[in-house]
Amino acid sequence: MAAETLKSGLDGFEFAAWRQTPPDARRGGLIVIQEIFGVTDHIRETAAAYAEEGFETLAPSLYDRRAPGFEAAYDAADIGRAVELSQATPWDEVAADLAACVAALAPPVFAVGWCWGGAAAWMAACRVAGLTAASCYYGRRIPEFAGETPNCPTIAHFGRRDASIPETVVEAIGEAHPDIPIYIYDAGHGFASDRRADYDADCARLARLRTLQLFSRAGGRGEF
Repeated sequence: MAAETLKSGLDGFEFAAWRQTPPDARRGGLIVIQEIFGVTDHIRETAAAYAEEGFETLAPSLYDRRAPGFEAAYDAADIGRAVELSQATPWDEVAADLAACVAALAPPVFAVGWCWGGAAAWMAACRVAGLTAASCYYGRRIPEFAGETPNCPTIAHFGRRDASIPETVVEAIGEAHPDIPIYIYDAGHGFASDRRADYDADCARLARLRTLQLFSRAGGRGEF
């Protein structure tokens, strides 16, 4: 996996992104959107795993304006700093950076994100031209885009035991967007990451399968 520099169309800011090319036939491009923790080894490993499935992946470092190369550990101090950075990063900056990623990948281009990145993937589906589909994992901040509708096929994944995202919030998202599949898993927040205490291997596999099926149906080349 190689790091490169992309330029935002919003302010000309140059940020890092990690690209991984597939070893065989290419199904499409995939933007792998970080959790609040930044582009960690877990995100890079996840991007590499999707590359093995045939996707050319880009994992952008979306906090680079404020903390270049930020990678948090899972301790209290780093989590606090990660939360600060996520709250200090405006969505218009994120949208412009993700648009630069779309421009850097040949179509079709998909997006997948987790936690803060799950909300970013939803936002990109609403605001960023050129996306073919988006898969959004436990995006607590998705309600911030209640008045917007994704412009490409989109799915969302939530954990039934996620204390940070009440069931009422998930229900409200479903009521506002009845045509968007929302999958509920018997799991907590972060269930798709083997670095998290709430990791659930079965739920993670099922959510990943649904993500891959979405991409295939939406225009990814070849069947999984």
